[in-house]
Amino acid sequence: MADTITQDKTTPVKLTIKDFQSDQDVRWCPGCGDYSILAQVQRVFPEFPHAKENFVAVSGIGCSSRFPYYMDIYGIHGIHGRATAIASGVKIANPKLDVWVATGDGDGLSIGGNHMIHMLRRNLNIKILLFNNQIYGLTKGQYSPTSLLGQVTKSTPIGVIDYPFVPVSLALGASATFVARTMDRDPKHLQEMVRRAEKHQGSAFVEIYQNCNVFNDGAFFQFTEKETRDNTIVYLEHGKPLVFGKQKEKGIRLNGFTPEAVNITEGKYSVTDLLVHNEHDSTLAFILANMIHNPELPRPMGVFLSQDRPTYEHQVEDQIARMKSKKGEGDLQKLLDGDETWVIQ
Repeated sequence: MADTITQDKTTPVKLTIKDFQSDQDVRWCPGCGDYSILAQVQRVFPEFPHAKENFVAVSGIGCSSRFPYYMDIYGIHGIHGRATAIASGVKIANPKLDVWVATGDGDGLSIGGNHMIHMLRRNLNIKILLFNNQIYGLTKGQYSPTSLLGQVTKSTPIGVIDYPFVPVSLALGASATFVARTMDRDPKHLQEMVRRAEKHQGSAFVEIYQNCNVFNDGAFFQFTEKETRDNTIVYLEHGKPLVFGKQKEKGIRLNGFTPEAVNITEGKYSVTDLLVHNEHDSTLAFILANMIHNPELPRPMGVFLSQDRPTYEHQVEDQIARMKSKKGEGDLQKLLDGDETWVIQ
């Protein structure tokens, strides 16, 4: 059910996509994948059970960080890498707010990497949309923490030699309680991942494969284009076997702890031999995340992990409430004065 806002005391108005479109001209490069991400978020937000004034978008620096300008909600365009730190302060100050972070693979995983992992481990109820295009787009094509080995960029003319981050693995290692992956060119799936992130109570990390058609065009085309996507991606659905292929003729089974692709139409293996996804199993989530290292395996898309754990902001509120019940409201001036004050003559 869509939430409502009230223009007066008697006339409730349903929120629509237009309520989340600002009056700013969207100024990304023509053909940029960011347009799709923005559009899907604006389509889904009216479904959420919040008054419009309770939405907040926070960003750092980068192409993705223009996001708050284009959402007609409260927003903060922060400084490079600090979006998650700013968002944490917003959420702790007012836990009722629905706080979203828009960041990129450079902004979120390079200068902002330390803030990112600590926000995730604390389990604040904040939703992170990480636009991953495997390049620095705003600064015109330098390599990023997710750029591939050997990738030629303006700052690596002979090829990248840094080993790249796997954003999903990083989030899992930081103890995020919700981790997912989706793509700009799969709008329905992207919408569903945004919905799932919203419903989750805790830190939600959604990696979005996003095409930078100027500086890294086609980086994810094998996963997004109709001719190849059936054989190169596998959708993760809780309680269902991992099946893929144009005719759903392939699947993923575990050989010990190692995933391998098998054909389920040739008689040796059947659907019953396949790995069944359990989005509550953190060990399985790591195994699925590591499939990225084997080019012969399809790329998992969907929810890798969803677990329940107390949120940081609620624990802060509980601590404050306990101290108030024990010691009262407190005296700010007395705190400022302290027990060791003196006057300089």
